[in-house]
Amino acid sequence: MPCYRASSSRPCADILFCFPSSLHSENEFTFLLPLFPRRFMMWPMTPRTLQFTLSSLRTSRLGLFRSLDFKQCTAELILRGCYQAELGYPRQMCSTPSLLTPGCDVGRDIIQNSKEVLSLLQGKNPAFKPVLAIIQAGDDNLMQEVNQNLAEEAGLNITHICLPADSSEDEIIDEILKINEDTRIHGLALQISETSFSNKILNALKPEKDVDGVTDVNLGKLVRGDAHECFVSPVARAVIELLEKSGVNLDGKKILVIGAHGSLEATLQCLFQRKGSMTMSSQWKTPQLQSKLHEADIVILGSPKPEEIPLSWIQPGTTVLNCSHDFLSGKLGCSSPGVHGTGPIAEDVSLLAAALRIQNMVSSRRRWFREQQYRRWRLHCLKLQPLSPVPSDIEISRAQTPKAVDILAKEIGLLADEIEIYGKSKAKVRLSLLERLKDQADGKYVLVAGITPTPLGEGKSTVTIGLVQALTAHLNVNSFACLRQPSQGPTFGVKGGAAGGGYAQVIPMEEFNLHLTGDIHAITAANNLLAAAIDTRILHENTQTDKALYNRLVASVNGVREFSKIQLARLKKLGINKTDPSALTEEEMRKFARLDIDPSTITWQRVMDTNDRFLRKITIGQGNTEKGFSRQAQFDIAVASEVMAVLALTDSLTDMKERLGRMVVASDRNGQPVTTGDLGVTGALTVLMKDAIKPNLMQTLEGTPVFVHAGPFANIAHGNSSVLADKIALKLVGEEGYVVTEAGFGADIGMEKFFNIKCRASGLVPSVVVLVATVRALKMHGGGPSVTAGVPLKKEYTEENLQLVADGCCNLEKQIQIAQLFGVPVVVALNVFRTDTRAEIDLVCELAKRAGAFNAVPCYHWSIGGKGSVDLAQAVREAASKKSRFQFLYDVQLPIVEKIRTIAQAVYGAEDIELSPEAQSKIDRYTEQGFGNLPICMAKTHLSLSHQPDKKGVPKDFVLPISDVRASIGAGFIYPLVGTEMEIPFQDTSLA
Repeated sequence: MPCYRASSSRPCADILFCFPSSLHSENEFTFLLPLFPRRFMMWPMTPRTLQFTLSSLRTSRLGLFRSLDFKQCTAELILRGCYQAELGYPRQMCSTPSLLTPGCDVGRDIIQNSKEVLSLLQGKNPAFKPVLAIIQAGDDNLMQEVNQNLAEEAGLNITHICLPADSSEDEIIDEILKINEDTRIHGLALQISETSFSNKILNALKPEKDVDGVTDVNLGKLVRGDAHECFVSPVARAVIELLEKSGVNLDGKKILVIGAHGSLEATLQCLFQRKGSMTMSSQWKTPQLQSKLHEADIVILGSPKPEEIPLSWIQPGTTVLNCSHDFLSGKLGCSSPGVHGTGPIAEDVSLLAAALRIQNMVSSRRRWFREQQYRRWRLHCLKLQPLSPVPSDIEISRAQTPKAVDILAKEIGLLADEIEIYGKSKAKVRLSLLERLKDQADGKYVLVAGITPTPLGEGKSTVTIGLVQALTAHLNVNSFACLRQPSQGPTFGVKGGAAGGGYAQVIPMEEFNLHLTGDIHAITAANNLLAAAIDTRILHENTQTDKALYNRLVASVNGVREFSKIQLARLKKLGINKTDPSALTEEEMRKFARLDIDPSTITWQRVMDTNDRFLRKITIGQGNTEKGFSRQAQFDIAVASEVMAVLALTDSLTDMKERLGRMVVASDRNGQPVTTGDLGVTGALTVLMKDAIKPNLMQTLEGTPVFVHAGPFANIAHGNSSVLADKIALKLVGEEGYVVTEAGFGADIGMEKFFNIKCRASGLVPSVVVLVATVRALKMHGGGPSVTAGVPLKKEYTEENLQLVADGCCNLEKQIQIAQLFGVPVVVALNVFRTDTRAEIDLVCELAKRAGAFNAVPCYHWSIGGKGSVDLAQAVREAASKKSRFQFLYDVQLPIVEKIRTIAQAVYGAEDIELSPEAQSKIDRYTEQGFGNLPICMAKTHLSLSHQPDKKGVPKDFVLPISDVRASIGAGFIYPLVGTEMEIPFQDTSLA
């Protein structure tokens, strides 16, 4: 049997690949070159040009062939480049010159098309470069180089993970799972022995990265007819492509698939059936194999032919294609003779399969790129079946089964790698979404505020939920609610939870009100770590020499001593331009090591998320180990921590770290501010907060999306949910959608801070203010009896009393005027209770419109869900269509005192302000330290427009007392304390 042999005595690894003369053009030849390793050369060959070709190759610039002397060379005896040939392969392993042409043509077109598609995608996103990973068990250098060259030609990156040939199932799965979670890798293929292809391994692949179409998910989609949404086996597709490009009409043909298993067998059967072929499957040891081979028009070999099966069983004219695993991997040797067909198709499909795998990879990235763009929601809303009388909130919550949060996320356009699931009903959303949708226009921005409330609250959260349920579940408009996370203090105190109420709630209610995903716990840990660092630093500075302190701060690690990044920042702040720890003078070491904190100026307090009134004033440092260093301190409620304010106002992880580092905790004995960065704990705080920065995704009773994130109080902090939650939601709803967020307490507190603090930080412009009122609260402001939590309401609140309502509308009118100071239209939402009469409802709506409201609408969401707030939703949409004339109340460059006075007079209606000596001293200090240009966050009672909780309606002729002033430099505001406002609430006798 003739074969090629090299006459050289030295072993020769260089191989000549001769392709048929039908490859005429230089372009065709150039295309084929990159597909094979450098030691291979491909050349169109005819008997006449063979000698010339061999001569040329010996002197070619590639230098591939040296001193080759072939004994026999004819055009019919060529080695194909589709699998690893070795010198000495017999003639039956080769095919005739005309057989490979269709595969080369198709492969060239596929790679060229893939290259063009990638080029278009990269034009829109220059950083876009897909990466294909191939896990390979054993040595298969030929296919590795073929894959590498194909990928390079198409413009892909490729990475090989090479494992030992005897790698266990678990070792292979471990590598698969790593790649599944690697966002830098977009496709994954397996190049392992056929015996290693277990279901456990194949289904370990993420379906969206499975470019070989071997997972059950991709196979299921193919069988279901969703081929455009899945990956199809490149080998199976190559078989179909080669047959069709060679002019074979598959309709009515009898196809026999022999020795194929699993995904390849299923895919071949499915594809052939779609082409109208009659497909049979068989194994090599099937007793009726010979008769089946006689009947078949086309035979597909899914595994190597055993030697005992004679070639004579295959009828002349039958087309045979070999797509067995070993054949495709180039591992077929002379001991396993192949089968060649006498039909017009080459049995080898590996080159074309490799090109189709690249095409799958490009299709995957094109699909990924399309998914990165904004998509209209495909939201499935949950049905409500309201009962009368309305059951308790917890009963309603537990009666509704929420959607799985991953399904909700997919419905609103979140990608699988953009969420982190916590249980069944909660998930965190990664900030990478903002980069993906950075070019998407924002939706409309709606703020829900309220009149001055009773101690029972007037239902701003309930209105917020009712409004988004109406918009999305009943008007088919994309909308998102953005709420604060409730503090455990009020949840177990007088106020109770904050998930809404009745048939307008966030569910599950218990998950919402308790712990959620642990953000407040993270804030507590970060806050108290900083508090501990402050007292520890003072203790160490009081008990150690300069040198000992310096050595403790800049310790030698493995014999190397160097400054950390944050220490280098402190050196720069001190004006010390040195980077070598040993180069500092004694004076420089002292300045670096000693913060010299004045204990009397410490403003950083420990926090806890419980209303423990006995911790409002404490003494710390009474243990013997503290060596007599003790001082007066206090606990605040966790949500009053500046860390919470930083979380609510930050717009990125980097920004949060910078803000945490800027937080001022005290002053030194020279009056200069001491920051978290000076203490060197910024990194530690950021690590504790790295997950808390991601907004939490939940849903309403009607299955519409809700972000729950951050929870600063409005009376002692700025009282708004996070900027990040709002920004992400505004991208997700799209340009025609609505984001509805809520500000704490009355418009004089939460809304004023929303505009002057939050909108300054975010740069977002509100479209509408929804002002929530209740007949109950208006009666209280009109002179009704006091309202006390836990005490039954007096008859004035349960019976019609138009005079009390009319008199109390002065508070509503004032709150409308406050909103108008900022140039934003106001829609009044009257949260209707079952004791309210039609006359009272009509009176409130009429007086609200007279006071300047764009519209005033009664709302019934508490009793019937979103359907009861459709009128409100329509009014909001109409108001949002008007052009916003938003403006801030004051210029931040004004002196601190003037900004405080502006808020007191324009918002609260005070005649003037009165500063205590301590407050004046703090203002002078903050101004001197360079913090005078920050906005103001007033810490004031929420129960009155004035500083006196019992003064209802619209108090007049009062002077606003400022007892103290503090600075939240990291958050970015100055907060004056009005009167005796406490930073940890009371706890009731019985827990809620």
